[in-house]
Amino acid sequence: MERRDFLRTGLVAGAGCTATVCGGVSHAAPIDLGFPKDFRWGCATAAYQIEGAAAEDGRGPTNWDIFSHTPGRVANGDTGDVACDSYHRYAEDAQLLKNLGVRTYRMSLAWSRIFPQGRGQPNQKGVDHYRRVVDNLLEHGIEPYVTMFHWDLPQALPGGWQNRDTAHAFADYAGYMAGQLSDRVQHFMTVNELRCFTDLGHAQGMHAPGLKLAPAEVNQVRHHGVLAHGLAVQAIRAHAKPGAKVGLADNTTICSPVMETPEHIAAAKKAMRELNAMFLTAIMEGRYIDEYLAEAGGNAPKVQANDMAAIASPLDFVALNIYTPEWVRADASAKGYAVIPHIASSPRMASPWLVVGPEAAYWGVRTVSELWRPKELYISENGASADDPLIDGRVDDIDRVMYLRNYLTQFHRAVAEGYPLKGYFLWSLIDNFEWADGYTKRFGIHYVDFATQRRIPKLSAAWYREVIARNCVV
Repeated sequence: MERRDFLRTGLVAGAGCTATVCGGVSHAAPIDLGFPKDFRWGCATAAYQIEGAAAEDGRGPTNWDIFSHTPGRVANGDTGDVACDSYHRYAEDAQLLKNLGVRTYRMSLAWSRIFPQGRGQPNQKGVDHYRRVVDNLLEHGIEPYVTMFHWDLPQALPGGWQNRDTAHAFADYAGYMAGQLSDRVQHFMTVNELRCFTDLGHAQGMHAPGLKLAPAEVNQVRHHGVLAHGLAVQAIRAHAKPGAKVGLADNTTICSPVMETPEHIAAAKKAMRELNAMFLTAIMEGRYIDEYLAEAGGNAPKVQANDMAAIASPLDFVALNIYTPEWVRADASAKGYAVIPHIASSPRMASPWLVVGPEAAYWGVRTVSELWRPKELYISENGASADDPLIDGRVDDIDRVMYLRNYLTQFHRAVAEGYPLKGYFLWSLIDNFEWADGYTKRFGIHYVDFATQRRIPKLSAAWYREVIARNCVV
């Protein structure tokens, strides 16, 4: 089907859902920016970043509790002890979702609320809490998409992710909670952002547990991470009710070609497969590719029998966290590509790492689709940090609106070209604990006054509500 035919027959646009682009002789070629009728709009959060209640109802300590209470690790000495108090205010947050008109919500479970020691006897108070949260969402017509692990590892597990046994403990927990919630929840994601909880925590020391391990040890931690994902997929399928779907949320390194010519597109595609060799490539292909093993040499991970078969457990969907691109050009090197470094003048949002490159939205969806043919794709996170001054009770975050509008336009391009993108979760519903940045970086479309816990819709919330109501980019 030609792209224009797909646009004509497959998409629905509300009033005013057009944009003008330049092309050829005409300077007024309208493009329909509507999404399919069944496209799913949502928001995303994570347990440690919003819940607080760190010592309530039997919750066990996590690696992030320890890390954030260690002087010098987190900006301003901030912790997740209270965060947004969403453990107590989840109904208020569900009302924010309803006010936006979203029909889906990506949330995570706190492993240590269910198994305070990481394994063993489940804590019924934790199970009951998440049942209440899910039931409240369903009462508002909002479908929960549940992530089993979003970085908050039970501190009691010996060795953490350096210990292979943690992967098995995670699978036990994930299977148990799938059994508890799959009468209410249809979509489960195993882990969030493998690269972050492995590399940032064990190679760069920026995140919990704050280690800087040798390359061989880092590669082993990475292996335990993808193994945990694969074993969890198997456990969820074994314990969930029929109809449950399983995937993961991955911050795949997105490689965008410097220009859309065949040689640069091919180079970016090759780079994306190789730069994600230890994570999504291994999961989708069931092996560590030769390029990765050759580069790792003696530091390659130790793989046991049946590990790769577990890691490659079939998925119902792949979800991508897309923020920023790596720009790639073709070159004459042995690799056949070069990654262009970000420079000081590269446009950024408030977080220094968040280089703005909307094309990553399109190329992330397209390249993952072409490399691995997933059944369905979701954007499990996309959003922007901004300074967000509160002035006269308002936050006019036009910079965030600019960012979101440009990225959604690129996601629309991917949908219009027929790639299987089924939904979008904006990060984030509310300002929250932004890991090592503490409360200094705000990603929410609702402002949180952390002294009073008051939630205030920003301009971006009004904009997103309009996007959802029209089902198109506005």
